[in-house]
Amino acid sequence: MNLSFFDQFTSPCLLGIPLILLSMLFPALLLPTLDNRWITNRFTALQLWFSHLITKQLMTPLNKGGHKWALILTSLMMFLLLINLLGLLPYTFTPTTQLSMNMALAFPLWLATLLTGLRNHPSASLGHLLPEGTPTPLIPALIMIETTSLLIRPLALGVRLTANLTAGHLLIQLISTATTALLPLIPAVSILTASILLLLT
Repeated sequence: MNLSFFDQFTSPCLLGIPLILLSMLFPALLLPTLDNRWITNRFTALQLWFSHLITKQLMTPLNKGGHKWALILTSLMMFLLLINLLGLLPYTFTPTTQLSMNMALAFPLWLATLLTGLRNHPSASLGHLLPEGTPTPLIPALIMIETTSLLIRPLALGVRLTANLTAGHLLIQLISTATTALLPLIPAVSILTASILLLLT
């Protein structure tokens, strides 16, 4: 069987059904059941405390006007935390190692912040396209460059995030392969690479 190092990023399947779908349904078990009380048990209290903690950490640096984003940003942070933790389960993988997942999260949020800025503060938003003190002959070229960098930002950041996540997993895969391959040949070097793998993990 000829396997590639990138096979670790494919979703495992059982009877043709990707197991990542089952693992992404798992957080639904964490949703509280309907009841006439606000807090039904200690687990619900722990969930509320955790969401309050994340919201407080996210919203403290922002002014009062930015607090209207609290619900979507807190939901996004908890979603990312849960799916990254689900990647630790056996026979699943971390969905954020896929470029499609990162772009699906990055593009709408980038577009929302861009359109909100253009609607609420149009002159300040458009002012970022031209730095102060630019010589007159450079103004058209600089506006084109800044507009291109603004439009390409979600793609560039999504690719960087995916590459960083993939590089970490690939490095662990390569070192573990080297550890098992060197064990019968040079046990001392294999133990050294295993300790490096342990430190990296």
